Amino acid sequence: MFERLKEDIDCVFERDPAARSTFEVLTAYPGLHALLFHRFSHRLWGAGWFWLARFVSHLARWLTGIEIHPGARIGRRFFIDHGMGVVIGETAVIGDDCTLYHGVTLGGTTWKKVKRHPTLGNNVVVGAGAKVLGPVEVGDYARIGSNAVVVKDVPDHATVVGIPGRILEDKTQTEKHEDFDAYGQPLESKDKDPVATTMEEILEHLKELDARYREVTDRLAKIDPGTEPPAAPEFDIEKLNPQSPGAETASKRRSA
Repeated sequence: MFERLKEDIDCVFERDPAARSTFEVLTAYPGLHALLFHRFSHRLWGAGWFWLARFVSHLARWLTGIEIHPGARIGRRFFIDHGMGVVIGETAVIGDDCTLYHGVTLGGTTWKKVKRHPTLGNNVVVGAGAKVLGPVEVGDYARIGSNAVVVKDVPDHATVVGIPGRILEDKTQTEKHEDFDAYGQPLESKDKDPVATTMEEILEHLKELDARYREVTDRLAKIDPGTEPPAAPEFDIEKLNPQSPGAETASKRRSA
């Protein structure tokens, strides 16, 4: 028992830079309190003391703001950061070294008495406000971005963002917490956003078309100097890119 408790405390220091002392973690971390309550209620549930198990989990919910059904199965070194509003359903299964942030729901999608809640693999991070619904399987080292809604299986090493969740491949997540990013959102994911990627491709295509148009008009002018080709619309493609200096200058000019 004390070995498991030491693991739980160590994982708090590993994943929360705000933790300053063991006494602070033991007395002021509701995620740890909820986990300890759950271990007790889960034993009661396994022994057939169903009402008492539910009552203990109800007390834990009242004290911590975290609702974990006593039937849920949770692995080692599980960490709930902040924790308020976390809901974990009866048939949920959570692997080792997983992290959940506040507002996370591991919920069911049916009223039938079947496996109706998610299964998380090892080293999974679920960001704040995310919802993982139904008997889906989330692979090892996967990350669920903040406020994402996941209703389909997630492969190993993938990151899911958006509503409904879409998968962004991230094969770099191979170490335990070496590349740990808060709230399940990799720092480089902004470069992988499909909308931003599409816009960048359109801008590059327009830039190439503009260059080819100028090349064709120059050649026509050399063949027949008296011919005046129709003028192309005047606009600066660089100003359409919010990351370019020209766009910033144009924005200031408009605001003035």
